[in-house]
Amino acid sequence: QVQLVESGGDLVQPGGSLRLSCVASGINFSNYRAGWYRQAPGKERELVATISSGIVTTYADSVKGRFTIFRVNAKNTVYLQMSSLKPADTAVYYCTAYVGVDTSTPNYWGQGTQVTVSS
Repeated sequence: QVQLVESGGDLVQPGGSLRLSCVASGINFSNYRAGWYRQAPGKERELVATISSGIVTTYADSVKGRFTIFRVNAKNTVYLQMSSLKPADTAVYYCTAYVGVDTSTPNYWGQGTQVTVSS
């Protein structure tokens, strides 16, 4: 019944910006931790950012200072604002929700959206 729908992936130039959206259904998203993962070809899946049910956030060192995770609870949506994009940011990005008892492990995933950073 829980569904996460991602959008916003695109091809952008280095130094550009992009905003990813994740709309949840079946849950009140504001009550749960949310996160973004990414996976590039041939590389391990990487945790990019998380946001608590409040406003506490975490970021991978590789994106700190460039990416911002935030939520608009009235829209049941979590966003990832990406700026100063680099080719190394190219990956499929996945939205996640931490609904289970173990809040370190996401248990709902979006379908993924492709971000490509290239000239």
